[in-house]
Amino acid sequence: MSITLSGRNTATYNGTMTQLTRYILRQTVGITIVVAVVFTAAVWLVESLRLIDLIVNRGLSIGLFLYLAVLILPRFIDAVLPIAVFIAVLFTYNRLISESELVVMRSAGVSQLGLARPAMMAGALATCLLLLMSIYFLPASNRAFKDLQFEIRNKIAAVLLLEGTFNTIFDNVTIYLRARDAEGNLSGIVIYDSRDRAKPTTIVAEHGAFVATDQGPRLIMVKGSRQVFDRKTGHLSVLSFDQYTLALDKFRDATGIRYRQPEELYLHELLTGPPGETLAARQARVVELNFRLINPLSALALAAIPIACLLTGEFSRRGQIWRVLQAVALAFLFEAFDVGFRNLAVRHAAAIVPLYLNVLVPLIAAFWLLTWRGGLGLRLGRRVAAA
Repeated sequence: MSITLSGRNTATYNGTMTQLTRYILRQTVGITIVVAVVFTAAVWLVESLRLIDLIVNRGLSIGLFLYLAVLILPRFIDAVLPIAVFIAVLFTYNRLISESELVVMRSAGVSQLGLARPAMMAGALATCLLLLMSIYFLPASNRAFKDLQFEIRNKIAAVLLLEGTFNTIFDNVTIYLRARDAEGNLSGIVIYDSRDRAKPTTIVAEHGAFVATDQGPRLIMVKGSRQVFDRKTGHLSVLSFDQYTLALDKFRDATGIRYRQPEELYLHELLTGPPGETLAARQARVVELNFRLINPLSALALAAIPIACLLTGEFSRRGQIWRVLQAVALAFLFEAFDVGFRNLAVRHAAAIVPLYLNVLVPLIAAFWLLTWRGGLGLRLGRRVAAA
């Protein structure tokens, strides 16, 4: 039996479909936002506690600490948002089923793809946001964070040295300051350098000051001595000085120029690459480029998993607990494969292909189940509604 809709009935049907789509989409997006905010805030607070060491032991200001904490926020949003979409879709559609709202929608003639449309639209919105993060916000925040971190580690006079404590500024290099006045003048300076374990060096000075130069930070010391102890011979060499200049940048493993890591590069930089890059650098760049493209698609895949589990199969008045657990298990496997293939892709670029398959398989499977097997659920829904 075929049903022919008039123009007025078609407009009414389309309007009803639009209202139902907005109804489900509004709930899904709302729950996604709540879950994403809660999860991101929890992870962000835990990770931000690690930066407190910069305040307690390094003397950074609260404002600088908050700025660093904000810069690490995009990477958490990038990781949390796909999971938030999955939880929102699973919760929304399970509630619609448990309250028989989907049965009513099916009896009104809404197809399986029509019911799945709001969930996939929510996934598409999350994908667009994640793509925007991959293109700009993630590399921008990572670049600003690494630049500021590099600056903090190298501006010793401004942020690293505290009075009356032994400050380990680099591996096996410790500086002690008795006092520092408001103008930056130092007194009671002791420097112990044990990088050469056979010949540790101790520098003692009455006064000093830090000076920033084009070649790096310098510590100018007045009235002191430089002592070198040879552990093999037991000989102590002492050099007294009226003024001594110490180049602090020689203690650092890093040079004054910091090279950008792949996670700091924008998308167009990942596509082209710098001239003369090594094979290892090229592989790291290509892997990061694919990571940036795959992660936005994971929101669509995680939105498709609960749809495929909840909208297909027989209707049960006893609930959908097993289908919910099935969706959770599939999402767990999806994340496990994603993490495993990402770690493998860092060493072997061929593992990028399974990463794309891991994203595409849930989408293809959900589409097949909703189209080829969608009629089963639709007929059962109508039969239950008629009963």
